[in-house]
Amino acid sequence: METFSAPKAFCANPDFGLQREKQLKALEAAEVDAPVVDIISALNSLPHCFTLQSCYGHFLYPGQEDPHNLEPLPAMGGAARVEYRIAYVAFCIDAGAPGRRLRDALGEIPTIDPEYIQFGSAEWFWERQVNSFALQVEPVRFKYQDKAVLGREEALRVERIRNVFFDHIRGLLRIR
Repeated sequence: METFSAPKAFCANPDFGLQREKQLKALEAAEVDAPVVDIISALNSLPHCFTLQSCYGHFLYPGQEDPHNLEPLPAMGGAARVEYRIAYVAFCIDAGAPGRRLRDALGEIPTIDPEYIQFGSAEWFWERQVNSFALQVEPVRFKYQDKAVLGREEALRVERIRNVFFDHIRGLLRIR
């Protein structure tokens, strides 16, 4: 996310309910990556939150050029360089007390691995939707980009962190 920044402060948004309703009606279930459908559904079931976009995080390399690839990286052998398309969830949160608690809880997720997980705001989301935030899995040196070329070992590390990241969100949302 080229315009990623520290999380912005909440601001008044009296139209949150209408915006949430409109966004949920427009959500195309087929556009959500299968491994995170449960997370997106759980976030959207909260009356103080709705999702804007998400991506499971995809790995591309010679022989695997599908930009929507959901397969794990091969454990042994394979390409020395891997293109990683970032894993993220972007969402809007109501500024009331339940929303603030949710934002605080989601904001703690980067403590899992601050070198690879960031919580913040993205200007282009905020311009369209105030009180929007994003969690992303990306090596910190690439946190302003939507993709990065990684060495094989780092790609495997990112894959492990991505999986822990999504499992942590599931735990926070009490998804079984």
